[in-house]
Amino acid sequence: MPNASHVLDRVLVLEMVRVTEAAAIAASSLIGRGDEKAADHAAVEAMREALNQLYMDGTVVIGEGERDEAPMLFIGEKVGSAIGKGPKIDIALDPLEGTTITAKAGPNALAVLAVAEEGNLLNAPDVYMDKIAVGPGYPQGVIDLNKTPTENIQAIAAAKGVKPNEIIACVLDRTRHEKLIAELREIGCGIMLIPDGDVAGVIATSDPDTTIDVYMGQGGAPEGVLACAALRCVGGQFQGRLVFRNEDERARAAKWGIEDLDKIYTLEELAKGDCIFAATGVTDGSLLAGVKRVRGKMTTESVVMRASSGTVRWVKGEHRID
Repeated sequence: MPNASHVLDRVLVLEMVRVTEAAAIAASSLIGRGDEKAADHAAVEAMREALNQLYMDGTVVIGEGERDEAPMLFIGEKVGSAIGKGPKIDIALDPLEGTTITAKAGPNALAVLAVAEEGNLLNAPDVYMDKIAVGPGYPQGVIDLNKTPTENIQAIAAAKGVKPNEIIACVLDRTRHEKLIAELREIGCGIMLIPDGDVAGVIATSDPDTTIDVYMGQGGAPEGVLACAALRCVGGQFQGRLVFRNEDERARAAKWGIEDLDKIYTLEELAKGDCIFAATGVTDGSLLAGVKRVRGKMTTESVVMRASSGTVRWVKGEHRID
């Protein structure tokens, strides 16, 4: 377990919840309205405002994109009320993980945020990443991206003491996963297909109540870093390998200091040292309840975790509607 960071002590754990709550509440007014951009914009504006109220010298290392693509919360943006004098904090964020989900009022949309000391979160380019993740309780090395899906399922089943057809894998419902899904079904593995939101999918492996044993497939690399920050707090294993579809994406990786394009990253390489992860539900999901508006108030449900202590806090909030 990592040593507690005195730098992170300056950015109180519950302050992170206030940031994700603000983004979730802002996005919730656009649930089911069919406008992905408006929902994302509302969450971004609210999260940025909340971050700028915190006493820190923060740098966004995982954000809404590069500066020319995102007007706010872009990679490299400085946030906080003490730039140049406060504790130096790296921030990975997704103000609205599940923009399409929110627009369609589907499940598992979240506002998510992870913070660590400067240099402890991988500055991942906005490309795809091959991912595999399991929760705590397995022997180290039970998963391996160099092995086939079948071999990984067999290894997980053996470690768990069950047959492969008793394992449930979570996979994003995408055309690119047709071969993966076919192979998993060939060995009788159960598959929970999710429409979006692979941060929640990875975290679900750590919660026995979800019945999900393993997360597999390609998703966004930035989301991989966020999910790893959460797994660092609750335990588990993760491997990720960046996927490049063209020269432009390779050049983007080089720009952010990625030299070995075929490297398989472990949990500790994506999120090092002490870190804090926070998430607030926007719509109802397996991890968190969504924002509700009831009789002049709003209710929120959040989770906040810290790697150094292994503490997981579930926070229910009531917010008066002015």
